[in-house]
Amino acid sequence: MKTYIFLLTAFGLFMGFPGKAQQISNAEIQVTGLTCSMCSKATETALKSLDFINSISTDLNQNLFTINFKKDKNVNIDLIRKKVEDAGFSIGKLSATFNFNAVAVDRDGRATVDGNVYQLTNSDRKILSGPIKATVIDKNFVPGSTFKKNVNTLKVDSYASGTAVINGRKTRVYHLSI
Repeated sequence: MKTYIFLLTAFGLFMGFPGKAQQISNAEIQVTGLTCSMCSKATETALKSLDFINSISTDLNQNLFTINFKKDKNVNIDLIRKKVEDAGFSIGKLSATFNFNAVAVDRDGRATVDGNVYQLTNSDRKILSGPIKATVIDKNFVPGSTFKKNVNTLKVDSYASGTAVINGRKTRVYHLSI
């Protein structure tokens, strides 16, 4: 299996895959705690301060923000969460479209792209290719009750802390449900 992954990676490099194998193109964020249009505007203003956000549209009836990201910019999911929290609210759900380019999933169910580690919690895919819609299920990206339930049901050591030791280094791991 390691040989297969090595050959696939080498082939991808030889064929000239772009340097960035992954980009998050857009996201939908359900924000909790909004009570009025001013709350929504404060959240939108906070999010627009991030340099990787291209545009935002808001559905006030569902407290839903649809975000389009700039091409070739690294998207930091934790910064999105921080901006929402700094505005005084929280994320109830974050779903995003991840664009993968033949990214191998290791035997532990993790895929590493551009320094980001993604733990797939409900997929048996061995290679991630094309646009894939996934939901971030980490703490502070789902309601507290859902997080507690997931801690007890997911068989992933990194879920409770959001980190794992990978190659001898403590690393942030994003847990995705596809």
